[in-house]
Amino acid sequence: MSNFVVEPLTRDEVRAAIRHQPTKRIPKAFIKWWGEGLGEQYGNRLAEFAKYPEDVVVVGFPCPWNTPRDDGFYWRLPTIEQKEREKIGHDSNCSLPDWKYLDAFLKELPNTDAPGLFDDAARIAEQARKEGRYVLIHHWGLMYERIWGFRGMENLLIDYMEYPDEVHALHKAVADTEEKLLRRAIEEVKPDGYMHSDDLGGQQALMMGPAIFREFIKPYYTQVWGAARENDVDVWLHTCGHITEIIGDLIESGLSVLHPIQKHTMDWEQVARDWKGKITFFVGMDVQDTLINGTPEQVREEVRLMKRTFSSPNGGMIYAAGNGIVGGTPFENIDAFLDECCKG
Repeated sequence: MSNFVVEPLTRDEVRAAIRHQPTKRIPKAFIKWWGEGLGEQYGNRLAEFAKYPEDVVVVGFPCPWNTPRDDGFYWRLPTIEQKEREKIGHDSNCSLPDWKYLDAFLKELPNTDAPGLFDDAARIAEQARKEGRYVLIHHWGLMYERIWGFRGMENLLIDYMEYPDEVHALHKAVADTEEKLLRRAIEEVKPDGYMHSDDLGGQQALMMGPAIFREFIKPYYTQVWGAARENDVDVWLHTCGHITEIIGDLIESGLSVLHPIQKHTMDWEQVARDWKGKITFFVGMDVQDTLINGTPEQVREEVRLMKRTFSSPNGGMIYAAGNGIVGGTPFENIDAFLDECCKG
């Protein structure tokens, strides 16, 4: 394990990299993304990695879900018995099982003015700003992930064809709610960046055709991301899988930072060639193969390959793990990954 100490980059240095300006080294974020089983495997040993700092302070962005609350900050969806949920996979859960419930759903959207939603995030962000750090507000799931969470993935993919008006109405409700929350977060938390996820790709192709994405998802990204960009807030997106066909659309909608450019699903050389200088590559270390199966030197070479492929003298790159680092990943490989990222 290396003994050198790396100081985190400042807000201005991280922002410079995102905005394609020179920085003293490549920023790091989500490099210590501990996934399923890792904590159980290594326990307190993971604290040894505290010497490798992240360059971004991530604070939570509250999202409404199905659980009723006194302040009205939740989605009013039909109740499904837990015993029924346990019989099916997460992507098959259907908390809005029939479009007949849509009108009632739209009449009572979450109370985005509920008190105290951003109090904790604002406190963390205030301290981070005092330390000169870059603040990123973050949550998982927005348009595609949130909507299939309501309808079930298979249902939604059919809905695009059979119930387009209903899908648009549902997407619009989610986008309007998100925009209101985002504008409130910008006022109360004062973030530098805003990040959410939407896993739009599989291992070989998009989950839906590009035309479906452009009709049903892109307009709502443009709406929400526009609220961030008009307030000088960088937009970050985590989207797993093969999403090469829509990178241009994401940029047009206002995206600043794209994660993870997933290894084995996307052609790194092609993506870098087509989009370098137009978006910041938030490049994810391959946690499916190299990090778990390789040697420490192979891990280091992968980090160097990431840098050779995506970096430039004018910034435009951030190091990350591609997803959660799971149990079974050798401890020395994690150390090699973190150590090599810190070398710039």
